[in-house]
Amino acid sequence: MNTKPCAVVLGTGGTIAGTAAHAHDNLGYSAAQRSVQTLLDALGAGAVPAGVALLAEQVAQIDSKDMDFALWQALAQRCQHYLQQPLVQGIVITHGTDTLEETAWFLHNVLPAGKPVVLTCAMRPATALFADGPQNLRDALAVVAHPHAQGVVVVCAGQVHGAQRVQKVHPYRLDAFDSGDAGPLGWIEEGQLRMAQPWPVASQGAFAQTAFPPLGGIAGWPRVEVVMSYAGASAATVEALVASGVQGLVVAATGNGTIHQALEAALVRAETAGVAVLVASRCPWGQLVPAAENTPRWPWALGLSPVKARIMLLLQLLG
Repeated sequence: MNTKPCAVVLGTGGTIAGTAAHAHDNLGYSAAQRSVQTLLDALGAGAVPAGVALLAEQVAQIDSKDMDFALWQALAQRCQHYLQQPLVQGIVITHGTDTLEETAWFLHNVLPAGKPVVLTCAMRPATALFADGPQNLRDALAVVAHPHAQGVVVVCAGQVHGAQRVQKVHPYRLDAFDSGDAGPLGWIEEGQLRMAQPWPVASQGAFAQTAFPPLGGIAGWPRVEVVMSYAGASAATVEALVASGVQGLVVAATGNGTIHQALEAALVRAETAGVAVLVASRCPWGQLVPAAENTPRWPWALGLSPVKARIMLLLQLLG
């Protein structure tokens, strides 16, 4: 039985575990080919902070574009299991980049994470000549080992990002993640953490407080979709979604929450039919700013991207 502090590394696949036929190929690879234990074994001596043991578990092996509700539930339950263990200092999750920000925000809202839960990733496969995954994994372990670390964060390219603001902003470069005008929480420099902002506060949401029997027992998730407002938008998409039984709609609105008149009219009809509506902005930086003299018709997802607003609406409908 392990009797010293432990960092748990949960693998879910992604590019960090991907392989290609040639070391110079950073695009034509297959994601989720190597186990999380293999990734850890490849780090070599010195990667693990002194006095900390490692425990690896393969929760899934997928390309993160295919992330789904069942895996979110399984991942959250494994996190909760380990966070309750006194000797576990924190958790690292290896994850694909495509939906990493969504998984991070989901976990932030369902885990009472007084300990760190660190998602990390790679933009190049494990077989690349200059793979970025090993350094990202080492940096994530350094964050877990920090005595004051807490909450759900993302580590990539030497930066630490909070779950609320982080977004993938580039399809190719190694520093593919950004937190917009909020900026990163901190940086990892030669294994040392330099923080610029406070650690995230664990969620006070209903799921994080009552935690996992209810979430683990969910048989069916609400259907929530994202629709976008743009020049020439019509009612057709909303009408089709309502006819198909959608239960919630998040609007990726233009600017400061504005919605094309045809789309807005369709959303009014959807609300009358019992569909929940939440408004986010399609702008990648900043957040919606309500005007005192103009109360929005629908709730605004302040400071959330449309995909993260969708997660909030999912959890609200579950509650």
